[in-house]
Amino acid sequence: MQRPALAILAATAWISVHEFVRNQVVLAHAWEAHYHGLGLTFPASPVNGAIWGLWALLQAMAMLVIARRFSLGWTAGLGWSMGFLQMWTVIGNLGVLPFGILGIAAPWSVVEALGAAWIVKRLG
Repeated sequence: MQRPALAILAATAWISVHEFVRNQVVLAHAWEAHYHGLGLTFPASPVNGAIWGLWALLQAMAMLVIARRFSLGWTAGLGWSMGFLQMWTVIGNLGVLPFGILGIAAPWSVVEALGAAWIVKRLG
């Protein structure tokens, strides 16, 4: 397997595990309660999981491209801002983001982005 493909797959796995544990285990109650308050059901079907897997793949691919031109810190920072900051801005604007989760989700996502950046820098 070529090194870039290995880097993308490893970073995708890293991102996916963090997303699943954070949102489906640690913060599941907060998500479900927020959606219930909106009169909605929190989308947690396998199809939603597959879409998040695609998001993780695209995030890993973007971070590999960024890593080829920038340092570890810049790769993590740019990857975090384009993956998380923009997502939270959009879903916050739509009213489906429970802002109370950000105290846990934001630092966790920084670690997630830093780990993915390290993986693509190291393996890519």
